[in-house]
Amino acid sequence: MQLSPLDEYPIHQTPAPVSWPATSDRNFYDRSYFNVLERDGRFMALTGIGYYPRLGVKDAYFVIRRGDTQTAVRLSDAIDDDRLNQHVSGYRLDVIEPLNRMHLTLAETEGISADLTWRGSFPAALEQPHDMLTERRVTLQACRFAQVGTWEGWIDVDGERLTVTHDTTVASRDRSWGIRPVGEPEPAGRPDAAFRGMWWLYLPLTFADYQLFLILQEDPDGHRSLYDCTRRWRDGRVEQLDGVRVAIHYTSGTRIPHGAHVEFLNRAGDRIQLDIESKLFAPIAFGAGYGGDSTWAHGSWKGEAFTERVTFDLTDPEVMAKAPFSLIDHVAHAVCTEPDGQSIEGAGLFEHGVIGPHHPSGFSDWTDVAE
Repeated sequence: MQLSPLDEYPIHQTPAPVSWPATSDRNFYDRSYFNVLERDGRFMALTGIGYYPRLGVKDAYFVIRRGDTQTAVRLSDAIDDDRLNQHVSGYRLDVIEPLNRMHLTLAETEGISADLTWRGSFPAALEQPHDMLTERRVTLQACRFAQVGTWEGWIDVDGERLTVTHDTTVASRDRSWGIRPVGEPEPAGRPDAAFRGMWWLYLPLTFADYQLFLILQEDPDGHRSLYDCTRRWRDGRVEQLDGVRVAIHYTSGTRIPHGAHVEFLNRAGDRIQLDIESKLFAPIAFGAGYGGDSTWAHGSWKGEAFTERVTFDLTDPEVMAKAPFSLIDHVAHAVCTEPDGQSIEGAGLFEHGVIGPHHPSGFSDWTDVAE
């Protein structure tokens, strides 16, 4: 066990140094995720940094989607105990004002660099705990908070500078920690209950007077194992919304949506409608390390001071054949219609994926696509 600067502060939760996780599970992680969503869909970026204490690894990624190309720079290194200074090689995340303002920089790495300042549009919101179990072990047990906001700064890709402003972008971020599969694959042992697949929808959206969060996870039969839907108003009210019904509009021949229609009820039982349009999308398995890419998984040991750049041609059928095994992030334009017929426009993240069968959507196996 090692001491760190954090041990000077009265924030301990176990009789051990702060950098020492309470659990001995190798899959313990502590990670940030951010996106940069240009409202008109000219470009989008996905980025994050993670620490994996039981694996001795920290890593980061920065993904850019422009036109038909998605490119990513990935960085990895040995972990250190100074968690107050989050960095992996030239990637750095500084907390300016906790839960409100962040500064993210990427020194020129494989042709990509960035300097971005985050500003929260609403207070950060703690989400429902997320748990997934097999017959004999916990596979996911996470705590997470989320926030919608905007960025200001720039992203440079091979000498082309993309200007990012609070007016032209919208964004969401989340901080999560706990247990989820990370690092190299573990020995299988005696077969456990296999992963049967999942249907996932995540909508952190910003409107003039409120932020809206919708999280749904369903198994192949449509049973909801995670369900949370709230509007959080600027005046501090938290409105729980019930009776959520979702219709995903898939592009024919794929599992990639171009939009969605959501209906839910307020406390009085009045029906509210939400219509989502995708302006641009990026599969998060293509460069970001979230499953489906055998060359990069969060927490994998790549050696000290490791960097690499990968590029994906999203017009290549062989590349896109892997998309059904990835969650896909979209730049979302949203219209929320109140029971009295009044509508308000918003924007944010539309994250969706169907991995495996989902009978309510008409997907009976792992390879079915929309008609």
